[in-house]
Amino acid sequence: MKTFYIVRHAKSSWDDPDLSDEERPLLEKGVKKTYKVIEYLNGHRIRPDLILSSPAVRAYETAKLIAKGVRYPGEKIAIMPEIYHFDSAHILHELRGLSDDIQSVMIVGHNPGVTQLAGHLLGKELEWLPTSAIAGIDIHTDQWDRILDSNVSTRFIIHPSMLP
Repeated sequence: MKTFYIVRHAKSSWDDPDLSDEERPLLEKGVKKTYKVIEYLNGHRIRPDLILSSPAVRAYETAKLIAKGVRYPGEKIAIMPEIYHFDSAHILHELRGLSDDIQSVMIVGHNPGVTQLAGHLLGKELEWLPTSAIAGIDIHTDQWDRILDSNVSTRFIIHPSMLP
């Protein structure tokens, strides 16, 4: 079985109108809420084998927080520009090319793309994933190149307001 974790970045700041969208940093509130999600991941012993992130500051900072929290080497976070513009077809193509030694992948990106990708894989329309939300999806195959032809199931969908 393969597992795909789809993460929406933490709450970001709109305070500096001179920053481009890609440069917006996280708010402290977003960092704190992400720590709640990290506690959930640790409580369920979730350790992704690979973390892919959008190059946007808010997504990469979220990926680094999660990586540190689950003891994933931060320097191994792979930046994938397609996640910023959310080209689902390209992202799925990249996943299908992964080594089958990798059991779980986490992707950190943006709405509407993360919600649409999770819904597409699960075969249902999902409500908007809020900031710091994670959809965990089990793909019932041992081969990444068969993920689009395999049965899937929801492992969990969580966000900070659901957690203590």
